[in-house]
Amino acid sequence: MNIFTIIILVVVALIVIGLFAYLVRIVPQAKAFVIERLGAYHTTWNTGVHFLVPFVDRVANKVTLKEVVKDFAPQPVITKDNVTMQIDTVVYFQITDPKLYTYGVVGPITAIENLTATTLRNIIGDLELDETLTSRDIINTKMRSILDEATDPWGIKVNRVEVKNIIPPRDIQEAMEKQMRAERERRESILRAEGEKKSAILTAEGEKEAVILRATAKKEAMIAEAEGQAQAMERIYEAQARGIEMIKTANPTKEYLSLKGLETYEKMADGKATKIVVPSELQNMASLLTSAREILIDDAEKDFLPDLKKKN
Repeated sequence: MNIFTIIILVVVALIVIGLFAYLVRIVPQAKAFVIERLGAYHTTWNTGVHFLVPFVDRVANKVTLKEVVKDFAPQPVITKDNVTMQIDTVVYFQITDPKLYTYGVVGPITAIENLTATTLRNIIGDLELDETLTSRDIINTKMRSILDEATDPWGIKVNRVEVKNIIPPRDIQEAMEKQMRAERERRESILRAEGEKKSAILTAEGEKEAVILRATAKKEAMIAEAEGQAQAMERIYEAQARGIEMIKTANPTKEYLSLKGLETYEKMADGKATKIVVPSELQNMASLLTSAREILIDDAEKDFLPDLKKKN
């Protein structure tokens, strides 16, 4: 076998291998192949091994069945109160019909992007700035519903639409920051005032309770002191009553009673008393003593005065 024959065999083998590789197609998982026969749609191949008729069939499109995420560039939109802002969106969609996706629209991704932009402008045009900033969920729901319905003829199902960023003009951002700062300061002032109010209330309640407790303690102390004094006086009176009863039982003489009275007045006249009340009996005794003294003096003068004159 000469070299020329070997070359021919190698070329034929390569052609057979290439033709076999071209005719036998393996569709991987989560993929679908759209097949055309003689230029017209023929079938859709799903996962597995398939054979292509040479020179008759061709793979028109390879479609992924996974969920696709597209982050579209920011779009200028105008709100109802004539504020222009930039909004970018993220669309999550999935191809449900490879045939419609292939033949339904030219450039499906571009079509979805433009449809998203126009839908977003229509929705934002009915909202004011404050509503736009606080109504993300409403915007997302409306856009998903509209896009899902519009992309059905293209074999696309829109699962979710998210507004990623809302960028208002710089002057609006500054005004919003000032408003937010003022709102925070207002809330801080309210919280501080409420705290001071609660503190004052607690302080007043504490002072009130302290006054009540002090008054209660003073009252109880006075009651206890009064009860103690009453008990002491009661015992003193009881002791005096027992003493009088014992004296009455002993039946003392009049002289003993007078002597005890004198002892009592002696104690009263120990230098602390400024006034002494002398009983009438003692006054009578003093008068008698004075009269006796005067009589004795007169008698002495009668006896001794003549002798003294004679001597003189």
